[in-house]
Amino acid sequence: MFQLEARSFFLVAGDAEGYTPLNAFDNALLSAGIGNTNLIKISSILPPGASEIKPPKPSPGAFLPIAYASIVSDIPGEVISAAVAVGIPDDPKNPGVIMEYSARGSREVAEDIVRRMVEKAFEVRGFILKDVRSISVEHKVEKIGASFAGVVLWR
Repeated sequence: MFQLEARSFFLVAGDAEGYTPLNAFDNALLSAGIGNTNLIKISSILPPGASEIKPPKPSPGAFLPIAYASIVSDIPGEVISAAVAVGIPDDPKNPGVIMEYSARGSREVAEDIVRRMVEKAFEVRGFILKDVRSISVEHKVEKIGASFAGVVLWR
C-alpha cells in the first residue's frame, strides 16, 4: 500500500491568459508558483496534525499531491474564479477537510461558498472546526483565461 506522510500543506492560487485552454491552465499554474511540476489530484482530506507552511519552491518535475479547483473560459469579459478552503479540526487526531470550488463570478462569492462547504463537511462528520484557511483568485477573460486555486500536501 502506498502512503504519503504529509505533515504540512500550503495554499496557492493563480490566473492567466493562454493561447489555448490548456495553455491558459498551464500559465495559471506558473502564476500560482507550481508550474513545471506534476500535479497528482487528490480527494479532500487533510492528514491529522498537518500544519500550514509558507509555500516552498518545488523542484522542477516534482510530484505534488494537490486538491484543486480550476476554470477556463473563452468568453471575453467574463469573470471566472477558483477557491479552496481547508478546515482545521479542534482535535489534532482528526483529519481536516479540503473543499474546492470554481465558478463564473467574483472571487469573494467563490471563497464564501467554499468556506461554507468546509463548515458543512465538519457538521456531517461531527468534528469541531477550529479554523478555516482559504485562498481564491479571479480573472477577467481577454481571449482565453484560467483561474486556479489549490491545497498542496507537503512532507
